[in-house]
Amino acid sequence: MNRYDAYDPFARVYDQHWGFFATKAYPILEHLVWEHLPPGCPVLDLCCGTGQLAAELSRQGYRTTGLDGSQGMIEIAKKNAPDADFVVRDARNIALPGRFSAVLSTFDSLNHVMSLDELEQVFQSVFAVLEGGGYFVFDLNMEEGFRSRWRGSFEFIEEDHVCVVRSSHDASEKTGRLDVTLFEMKGSGWVRTDFPLIQRWYEEREIRERLRRAGFEELQSFDESEPIVEGALHEGRMFFVARKHDAHQPRGERRPDVLKERVTVRDGFFDPLPEEELKSWESE
Repeated sequence: MNRYDAYDPFARVYDQHWGFFATKAYPILEHLVWEHLPPGCPVLDLCCGTGQLAAELSRQGYRTTGLDGSQGMIEIAKKNAPDADFVVRDARNIALPGRFSAVLSTFDSLNHVMSLDELEQVFQSVFAVLEGGGYFVFDLNMEEGFRSRWRGSFEFIEEDHVCVVRSSHDASEKTGRLDVTLFEMKGSGWVRTDFPLIQRWYEEREIRERLRRAGFEELQSFDESEPIVEGALHEGRMFFVARKHDAHQPRGERRPDVLKERVTVRDGFFDPLPEEELKSWESE
């Protein structure tokens, strides 16, 4: 099985311009799952990117492991989150020796899984490393997200690099495509790299069906219409919470509803936002 390494060519640029978005998910995760986890429990950040969320989890006292298919992203993650453990591995085959109280995958990372069968492989792999009663929390871009946000182009221009991203979607194939052109100053000259990043969207019913087939029994989902995921730039994004059955808990007993209070979180993973707005987020 080949690991997903499409982000290797621009791990450094990703870290500078998009890495901080992961921490914007923390308030949502806090309300969806943290209050149900014991302090200091083991947590897996699946598709961890350059480690910003892993760093925050470590600061909060969780024993954090980050997993990503990109060697380049992991090398930067180790610097951003020195207290976390990291491994380069494919999400479809986690196969780690320990068990986790929660597995998290944020900012549409799993949209890079290009078939339902492979998405189910990810769910099975997560189920295998969760302890009984453990939580799996992830978000996905749904069809509306691609229709509303994956269009047009934007760029970042810095002294040592220029990154241009052109986004599009194909309704017939249920895919979104980012064509990235990257210029980096190396030595005495500029080096150009071109590569695509491709995602696929799935229907909510398909995702729920595959979660159940993987063994998850307690499922919840939240989109931008819910107070917990409020924010204009969450349009077309859905968060899922799935729980592995705890053998010590009677079946049918459910945890309290997570929709407790209003949380506003802004998002823009690969969205064509003005750079001045992006910088204002970084300073928040």
